[in-house]
Amino acid sequence: MLSASGALLGAIALSGAPARAEAAGAQTRTGSYQVITSDSEQFEDLQQGTNLRWKGQAQRIAFPRTSAEVAEELRTVLRLGLRPSARSGGHCYEGFVSNPAVKSIIDLSAMDQVRWDPEMNAFEIGAGAQLGLVYQLLYKQWGVYVPAGNCPTVAAGGHIAGGGYGSMNRRDGLVVDHLLAVEAVHVRQDGSVTVSRGTRNPQDRHHDLWWAYTGGGGGNFGIATRYWLRSPSAADTKPEKSLPSPPRHVWLSTVSWSWEAIDEASFTRLLNNHGQWHENHAAPGTPEANLFAQLKTWHRSNGFITMDTIVDAATPDAEGVLNRYLAAISAGIPPAKVTQRRLVPWMQATQWSGFTGPDSTRRFKGKSAYLRRTYTPEAIAAAYRGLNDPTITNPGALLMIASYGGAVNTVAPDATAVPQRDSIIKFQVVSIWDNPEDDQANVTWTRNTYRGMFASTGGVPPLNSTADGAFVNYADTDLDDSTWNTSGLTSFDLYYKGNLPRLKRARATYDPKGVFSHAQSIPLA
Repeated sequence: MLSASGALLGAIALSGAPARAEAAGAQTRTGSYQVITSDSEQFEDLQQGTNLRWKGQAQRIAFPRTSAEVAEELRTVLRLGLRPSARSGGHCYEGFVSNPAVKSIIDLSAMDQVRWDPEMNAFEIGAGAQLGLVYQLLYKQWGVYVPAGNCPTVAAGGHIAGGGYGSMNRRDGLVVDHLLAVEAVHVRQDGSVTVSRGTRNPQDRHHDLWWAYTGGGGGNFGIATRYWLRSPSAADTKPEKSLPSPPRHVWLSTVSWSWEAIDEASFTRLLNNHGQWHENHAAPGTPEANLFAQLKTWHRSNGFITMDTIVDAATPDAEGVLNRYLAAISAGIPPAKVTQRRLVPWMQATQWSGFTGPDSTRRFKGKSAYLRRTYTPEAIAAAYRGLNDPTITNPGALLMIASYGGAVNTVAPDATAVPQRDSIIKFQVVSIWDNPEDDQANVTWTRNTYRGMFASTGGVPPLNSTADGAFVNYADTDLDDSTWNTSGLTSFDLYYKGNLPRLKRARATYDPKGVFSHAQSIPLA
């Protein structure tokens, strides 16, 4: 299943000059890095990422291992006139990388280093490093972690660029709140390819590059190749003191409600209970800020609604926090069945199937929203209709609702490129299926359910006291389609809000020729 915290994130997508044909060839090496072309056996498979709705037609796929090799490959593909795209983990919701117009993929999966950099006094993370590997190496060697997403196969490149979040967001904030520096390969106005590094220091001449990568999304400012992570509050130069320590143990809980016992009144009460708890416990630094949950209201054909919860076991009265949360969510509705409750070490919890799962060979469509307050009656009624829609019988269609806020909301809206800094819930309407012939039914269901939840605000989450736009890493091109969005707001308004002008200036600085583009790239100023 999907992870609510950054699984299936947007990969970095780039585009350039109109493509012209390149001679097909077999697997080769350019310098020290691998390049494959259409004669190699794996070439067809590598045209696709995780979302099998999209398939590309690239002529060249390269696997550079350093920033210098990324720059070399970019010079090559531009010289060949190929439209390039970069891929880190391949978890893109839309066809930004696996796109027939893209003729060259620069795949960063070989850049998977996780190491302590004594010169930067920070942890260096390669753009191709998968989050599961990042967690293991940081914790096993230094006892630290970074509050990134839950899906272990999502890579750092697109996840960090979009301002990724995870199950510890209420405790420790977003991953970008711990970003010290970023290195990116980009193209200057004169067409030359260069490598720049921007840091958190406002006096740094490339400070805007750093800021743009704290939530500006992929495919806008070049190709991010390396990130350095160090918490702003870290005063010690020791690696063990440079990032937060994760919980040593956590309480895991799974409960479920049978759809047979849930009518519209019970469903309404469930969502009202859930939204009200998050309103009441949005503050950072409280025991409740150490709790995160995913409420998964599956389509009725699934048979169940489920909720997975994690609590830092070091929280004062941790079991009491969990008990009170479950009681508040369940108040006034048929009792839930407890299917799992156990205390586990944090390292094992990063692989917990409640939040994670192996990448499946599946197809999906998702549409996101931030909430500042509990759900509106309009949203609840539309969600109930969608989840009981008899025109589909897909047990993989759902609302995936994640806890949010706490420490996230201690950061100013313009301190990073992520502007949604007073939200309490992040959710997506999403459908997951297997067969291509089911594409239309599932995409239509997702669109109609989402539009119904925001019918009075043009079919999208408004920028008002109740909602706060959409999440860039759950890319959704419908936001720029007047069939599905009549609000007058663009995807850029919904993703970036007041940070859009500065992001436009950053794009004009680091990609003035518009070499790197996709369907939702930030417009050039």
